[in-house]
Amino acid sequence: MPLALWALTISAFAIGTTEFVIVGLIPTIAADLGVSLPSAGLLVSLYALGVAIGAPLLTALTGRVPRKALLLGLMALFTGGNLLAWLAPDYGSLMVARVLTGLAHGVFFAIGTTIATSLVSKDKAAGAIALMFTGLTVALVTGVPLGTLIGQHFGWRATFLAVSALGVLAWFASLLLIPKGIAHNPPASLLRQFAVLGEPRLLMVYAKTALGYGGTFLAFTFLAPILTDVSGFSPAAVSLLLLIYGVSVAAGNIWGGRLADRLGPIRALQIIFALLALVLFIFTFTAANPWLAALTMLAWGAVAFGNVPGLQVYVVQQAERYTPDAVEVAAGLNIAAFNLGIAGGAWAGGLVVEHLGLMNTPWIGALVVLGALAMTRWSGHLDRRQLALA
Repeated sequence: MPLALWALTISAFAIGTTEFVIVGLIPTIAADLGVSLPSAGLLVSLYALGVAIGAPLLTALTGRVPRKALLLGLMALFTGGNLLAWLAPDYGSLMVARVLTGLAHGVFFAIGTTIATSLVSKDKAAGAIALMFTGLTVALVTGVPLGTLIGQHFGWRATFLAVSALGVLAWFASLLLIPKGIAHNPPASLLRQFAVLGEPRLLMVYAKTALGYGGTFLAFTFLAPILTDVSGFSPAAVSLLLLIYGVSVAAGNIWGGRLADRLGPIRALQIIFALLALVLFIFTFTAANPWLAALTMLAWGAVAFGNVPGLQVYVVQQAERYTPDAVEVAAGLNIAAFNLGIAGGAWAGGLVVEHLGLMNTPWIGALVVLGALAMTRWSGHLDRRQLALA
């Protein structure tokens, strides 16, 4: 694998850290800025909305920009957004900073796959993409708990300053290692993207992606206050628990991919969604016990992101069947659906906390995940019926 891929990996690590570290900082930010927990939770939603907007729209609008120049511009925007968060004097400016960094995130992962595959031969394309996304996984394992620890000891602003330093490192790595003149296909038009959104079978995939991650983040957004206020953990222990959760996520990603390869995406997704809903229901009752809460978190991490491989494989399969001239656009829109689910889940979780209480988020999140499971079963039924007709 060429060294240029490591520039993408470093960038993915920085971006993954800034996306998820906010979860561990929500209580600190809420207390410092004098806002409620639901208002602080909106910082998760606004970032995800920035990603959802940036992935399809800005990718199309910047399709003619040279890839290296675009990548450098994105990492500059990412770094600037985190510096703005570091300097943010109030809640409103912090919201603006989160949206800006979310826009950079969306375009980065939309073009990162193309850049990664252009750097290697076709038989190594999957390995190149996997190496790039390793940065995102490692961010969950190390970047998020370390960022949370920094925020708890030196203030939440210090976390954003540290992430800005990662952005500068990623910018220089891209400048030095990414080659010029990377070839890329002509950009898909906005009309092409809207045509993808008009295909019912693809809309079903996007809906189950949004519901699956919406249910997860309905509870995950408020995990830190649950662990401190309900489970009784200290803020320092929360950082350790997030590290354990991240290790479990990394293992779950690998397991989810192998399960999708062995059983097919639909069967794998049914198993993972069912387990995810079960774990969320269980967490409603185990959160009050520190040891049981920690064990439940370990199980939660194993299934929380294990559906990513199955969802991405399935959306590509459906796109190849129904919109073969817009496969990449269809896959990119699934990333947008993922982040819309995060945004909606964080927003809905805030409403639940405000009107029903903190510990109602896990079981309500489980009900949302069951909606994703029902849609997955319906997709499998339609596939079998279509195969029988053929």
